[in-house]
Amino acid sequence: MQREKKDKHFIKKPFYEGGLSAMRAFISKNLAYPEEAREKQIEGTVHIRYTIDRTGAVIGTKVIAGIGHGCDEEASRVVRMLKFHAPKNLVQNIKFHKTIQIHFRLPAHGNNDQLPQSTLPQGMHYNYSVVPSEKQTGSDDDSQKKGSSSGGYTYTVPLN
Repeated sequence: MQREKKDKHFIKKPFYEGGLSAMRAFISKNLAYPEEAREKQIEGTVHIRYTIDRTGAVIGTKVIAGIGHGCDEEASRVVRMLKFHAPKNLVQNIKFHKTIQIHFRLPAHGNNDQLPQSTLPQGMHYNYSVVPSEKQTGSDDDSQKKGSSSGGYTYTVPLN
């Protein structure tokens, strides 16, 4: 007679239906760039810690690091809209805490006041920076001759 296999994890964690890509798509669709931040050309990343209850609903959010100008409130609003799939646990009142980073980036175009609202970024972006070490850049005179003050590159990849 075979024994019944026990589950590896005693407490099953909630997960977003469809995975990380579905959550990014949901945030991209529902995130609106705040008007005040767009006017003042504010960019940055909002770090939010949120609490998921046993039903899978987000019951609380707290801004850990914000950028202000309406971005913190908008990021909290969208995170509160998330709905997770919460498996049944043996223990009744378990709350899970997770963190998320929501990026607010303006387009690289000239004047943002002339851009229609639809062309503004509506979601999460992934920033990738390459900065050479001091050994690779040489002296300051060499970098000024090349026309580059930092010697590095920054790439932004939209995730929507």
